[in-house]
Amino acid sequence: MLMPKKVKHRKQHRGRTGGTAKGGTEVTFGDFGIQALEPGWITARQIEAARIAMTRHIKRGGKVWITVFPDKPVTAKPAETRMGSGKGNPEHWVAVVKPGRVLFELSFPNEVVAREALTRAIHKLPMKCRIVKREVGEF
Repeated sequence: MLMPKKVKHRKQHRGRTGGTAKGGTEVTFGDFGIQALEPGWITARQIEAARIAMTRHIKRGGKVWITVFPDKPVTAKPAETRMGSGKGNPEHWVAVVKPGRVLFELSFPNEVVAREALTRAIHKLPMKCRIVKREVGEF
């Protein structure tokens, strides 16, 4: 699963989810992409599940790019623990996603198969997404 090798601080604040994506809003590597329409967090497990769903459907001959990385630690306190006594330990890693961000890109010759693969990946994600196509003449 994806996670950073090393981070400056073990625990982070949760942050706010307002606003739109600052960058990464265009399909740059592949021919098709999955674009987020809502803000949220995507866990490393969800990224991996979506990647597996795509690669299994296209079998071989295509290429998949993951354009988000889970670099935010999410903490949780153990079950049945009393309040207080500090913040919990990091449990998993998430990628912060804002509307407009392209999450995955796919290059595959057959558009019908590519769209079906991306649809299967969207089902694994916790937010509304849409399939976007690379603009003609874009480099």
